[in-house]
Amino acid sequence: MWCIPKIDGEYVARMEDVLDLYAEAPDPKRPVVCFDESPVQLIGEVRQPIAAAPGRRERYDYEYRRSGTVNLFVFLDVHRPWRKVKLTARRTAIDYAQCLRELVDVHYPEAACIRLVQDNLSTHSAGALYEAFPPAEARRILRRLEFHYTPKHASWLNMVEIEIGVLHGQCLDRRIDDPKRLVREIALWERQRNAAGARIKWMFTTDKARTKIGRAYPNTLKES
Repeated sequence: MWCIPKIDGEYVARMEDVLDLYAEAPDPKRPVVCFDESPVQLIGEVRQPIAAAPGRRERYDYEYRRSGTVNLFVFLDVHRPWRKVKLTARRTAIDYAQCLRELVDVHYPEAACIRLVQDNLSTHSAGALYEAFPPAEARRILRRLEFHYTPKHASWLNMVEIEIGVLHGQCLDRRIDDPKRLVREIALWERQRNAAGARIKWMFTTDKARTKIGRAYPNTLKES
């Protein structure tokens, strides 16, 4: 069941903050990176599939075997063709914090500040870093990060949601029950997509938002 968001002042402020970030000129020292996570169910075959043949596609039995669930943390750079997917067994605050440290130290070591667009999940906070690391280390990482949150029930504003959809359509559209194989398949997809220069073409802007949903803006934010 879909949840219809309440568009109030807080919703508008967060929406416009994210849209303005997307519209900025690229700045390598202050990159904008979208982040989200996605569960993936490990699915195995009960019977061996019938291999493809000329004029006939590969065929699968309708029965399958559930082999648990893993989590994918996904990062997407707004202004360059780069994405990174990390598979974890869980999606705790500790896992999240470790991903942020990798983002800062491994993927963007030269950036002065990484503007991170994410949703309001309880683990997506500065506090997660203090749960995972000693205070000095947590503070070191936080100095390199700037959090920007999408409005509640508005995950569509996060570009990485589109990228996760592409990942599921191009790479996770078949049965895989081995986590190691899943890691290999995702890594291959990631390298190919990065090498191809694939990017999300974002068209929705602050001006379009004010025109399209102007009547939904709170009166206190409307221009007189």
